[in-house]
Amino acid sequence: MPPAGGPNALEVDIRAKTFRGADGEDVRAIEAIAFSVAPASFATLIGPSGCGKTTTLRIILGLDREFSGSLKLPDSGGRVAAVFQEPRLLPWRTVDDNVRLVLSDEEADGDLDDLFEILGLAEMRSRYPAELSLGLARRVALARAFAIRPSLMVLDEPFVSLDEQTATRLRALLTNVWSARPTTAVMVTHNLREAVELSDRIIFLTERPARVRGVYEIDKPRAERDSRWREATLTSIAKRYSGIL
Repeated sequence: MPPAGGPNALEVDIRAKTFRGADGEDVRAIEAIAFSVAPASFATLIGPSGCGKTTTLRIILGLDREFSGSLKLPDSGGRVAAVFQEPRLLPWRTVDDNVRLVLSDEEADGDLDDLFEILGLAEMRSRYPAELSLGLARRVALARAFAIRPSLMVLDEPFVSLDEQTATRLRALLTNVWSARPTTAVMVTHNLREAVELSDRIIFLTERPARVRGVYEIDKPRAERDSRWREATLTSIAKRYSGIL
């Protein structure tokens, strides 16, 4: 199985992205979004609803190639994993089978015990999606993404609609599994507290057509990001970017 992560930074330079609106008129979604994500680091995109965050992720994933600009992945031949808002599990397959679906034939019988253990799924492997809460189903989606040891992971609001207690638990689990299997990661969220807890770099976008409003760097080790530090960081961000909270 290939090692996790890629040797290079993710380099995103979207100079323009336009799509056809429902009224037939062209809509300029992105004006200029350029940023980089260092190897094995975690970046988060935050901006107003409809500003182009998910469009940016689709471009990174190669699902939308109709844009002006350039994109350089951490590893040109590496694997890319995606975690969406919906877990997208096959209901007729067990948890274990859903995770292994993404593996090649050579990897299909590989040892995933550590991954299931970190995510608290060791006792759930024989269950089916209908037996899982939304929080557990999202853990399975995370396990499936990390199972392939990707060079890049893209997450689109993976904890949205969860109660705060469940979301907090999942963020801690994500941190644990990402620390054990580090990879370059880009996440979209509307939750600034979530971004502060998880990220090495937060990229703030403007309203549509989106531009980069600013970048906030975080060098504090995750294990030291206690509640006092988080509140102080949120205050600092609010002063730098008015209206962000």
